[in-house]
Amino acid sequence: MSRHDEIKNAYKSLGGEATFYDGMITCSTLPGKAVCKLVWNMNKRKNDRYLELALSGIPQGFGGRMLEVPVGTGVLSMPVYETLPDADITCVDYSPEMMERARRQAEKRGLKNVHFQQGDVGKLPFPDESFDLVLSLNGFHAFPDKEAAYREVFRVLKPGGIFCGCFYVRGEHKRTDWFVEKIYTPKGYFTPPYETAGSLEMRLKSMYRKAQVKTVEGMAAFRCRKGSSGGK
Repeated sequence: MSRHDEIKNAYKSLGGEATFYDGMITCSTLPGKAVCKLVWNMNKRKNDRYLELALSGIPQGFGGRMLEVPVGTGVLSMPVYETLPDADITCVDYSPEMMERARRQAEKRGLKNVHFQQGDVGKLPFPDESFDLVLSLNGFHAFPDKEAAYREVFRVLKPGGIFCGCFYVRGEHKRTDWFVEKIYTPKGYFTPPYETAGSLEMRLKSMYRKAQVKTVEGMAAFRCRKGSSGGK
């Protein structure tokens, strides 16, 4: 089975998620679908597409050390971790409440190779070059110190390691940009400044090699690899 099919099959289990937040980020409940359409101009197909792109940086059969930051409720990543029984996965989030919900997701799925640790992406509690892969889903648009987050991810990633994920970028859809500026930012859900698809690609290419950025409406999915010497 291809990695694309593995990810697609993993997300078939998400339709039963009951909370508003989980239903929104998975576009799997009636209220969630309404928000996806109104704010993000997405249907379920588009929503699944950007998530598949973001997760496609995880190699098939990956068995190394992985860091996910932030883990959120775990609704996006735990189904995928069921396909990675040989990986050693550490999940970090600043919010104890979010992390507890993710922990329950892991327990429900019987995941023994997934560990949880509270922490700040701007000051990760790990030594240099600790992980073979860093995954960040829907996090960077909310991080208050994005420069520190970029530096810390790079620091804890091993030479040759993969950085992949997704987050909001401005300039792709006007209605999304309006909601982010008028509602999400004032309420503190998102924190400026925001990347554009172009600025994100330039940034990643300046730090990593083989950097790719693809957009689905206002979401950018990316994957890149740290140079074998620690730089590009």
